[in-house]
Amino acid sequence: MAKTEKTTSDVLFVSSEVFPLAKVGGLADVSASLPQALMKLGHKVHLLLPAYPSAMAKAASKRKKEPIAELIVQGYQVRVWQSVLPGTSLVLWLVDVPELFDRPGNPYQNPEGHDWPDNAQRFGLFARVAAMLALDRAGLNWQPEVVHCNDWQSALVPALLDGQPARPATVFTVHNLAYHGWFPYSTFQELALPMHFWSHERLEFHGQLAFIKGGLVYADRVTTVSPTYAEEIQTEAFGQGLDGLIRHRHDRLVGILNGIDEQEWNPARDPHIIRAYEADNLDGKVACKAALQESQGLEIQPDAPLAGFIGRLVDQKGVDLIVEVLPGLLDSGCQVAMLGSGSPELEAVIAEVAARYPGRMSVFIGYDEGLAHRITAGADIFLMPSRFEPCGLNQMYSLHYGTLPVVHAVGGLRDTVFDETTTTSAQANGFSFEPATAAALWSALARCLECYGNKKHWKTLQRNAMEQDFSWDRSARAYSDVYSLAREDRASQI
Repeated sequence: MAKTEKTTSDVLFVSSEVFPLAKVGGLADVSASLPQALMKLGHKVHLLLPAYPSAMAKAASKRKKEPIAELIVQGYQVRVWQSVLPGTSLVLWLVDVPELFDRPGNPYQNPEGHDWPDNAQRFGLFARVAAMLALDRAGLNWQPEVVHCNDWQSALVPALLDGQPARPATVFTVHNLAYHGWFPYSTFQELALPMHFWSHERLEFHGQLAFIKGGLVYADRVTTVSPTYAEEIQTEAFGQGLDGLIRHRHDRLVGILNGIDEQEWNPARDPHIIRAYEADNLDGKVACKAALQESQGLEIQPDAPLAGFIGRLVDQKGVDLIVEVLPGLLDSGCQVAMLGSGSPELEAVIAEVAARYPGRMSVFIGYDEGLAHRITAGADIFLMPSRFEPCGLNQMYSLHYGTLPVVHAVGGLRDTVFDETTTTSAQANGFSFEPATAAALWSALARCLECYGNKKHWKTLQRNAMEQDFSWDRSARAYSDVYSLAREDRASQI
């Protein structure tokens, strides 16, 4: 096998969302933080994003934003803008196709919450532009050594690059296998993709076009966002029907735990909370708890355990399990503060429970960034009983803030939250349970509340939690190793 000696790479990082320009979920946070961490290691990264209205508005000023390429791609006039990601030196390229991306709503849905009917065309064209840039066919006199694509929206890029003699190495990251980009055969025809792609060994999946298979089949290396999730997606239970393919490529698959933005999420300098604190002095956390109780209409009770939840109010997040245990939890003397939105049925049930327990439970339907920080800092316990969780960020935020999580032992939750019933007291930092049932959740909560009564032991777990390394530096080093392997793979093919 040919070897590559260079340890850093020129990287084209392709994503459909990037914080703070466009965000739907954790992909946006990863796409902002990971490239910056890679740059600190010496990689030269260009970040590619569709030119949504929010991205164009929030990118650097017009004085610093300039068009660098104009292309005709499948009948569309495409302009590529260059800027920098706000607050960074990271080069940002925006793919501007007004007919496809200049729309209200979020990157994937209209303001009413329905998927745009032409999402395949939108992200199919985005992938073609990315492939042209990767092959230096946009007149920029620049070509990456590695193209790093993320989730189904950019998964066609490795497929489009396959067979190109001058192509760079490719890496594909699965952030959530539940979203696969399935479309009918007619869409495959409309996209004018090569006919040899229409095979169950390539992009066809039970008679449909599966965008995600472009990355799973063709990328030189495949990653996902936690070691446990990398194992889970090779099983029937979590593989979404693609487990056979993923097992076939298991030697090219690695799970790398996401990091967190420690500038944005740090109790020692968080502007959203009333008082900063650190692991060796938790007085500020006491003040944050009192402030949260007051602002959310909860009784000011310093010794009452306060449990927080932040996330989508859907069954996948285990919210139905929380609903089942809420009355017992509240009757035990615990307070609860919840923030999120989702299923109208769950929203209504949770609001009804809160109305029955004034002063003990608060609910904010929607999302508020400042309140998310204040709940993370002010709560004692964080509820995250997700049925599946590729990585999860909220449990890492809560650990970093000394708010001990209670989680279903799955995916990234298993890789970050360590229960003292299954590990040493020096590593224990929270409470986990399985299977995903209300009874198992209640059992973990009972152990949690018992531990809360032992203040000395509770503070030991808090210190364990806050001293963990969740920085992106650790994750970036692992991705850097993957890039080297991908380049070796590519070099061996030439």
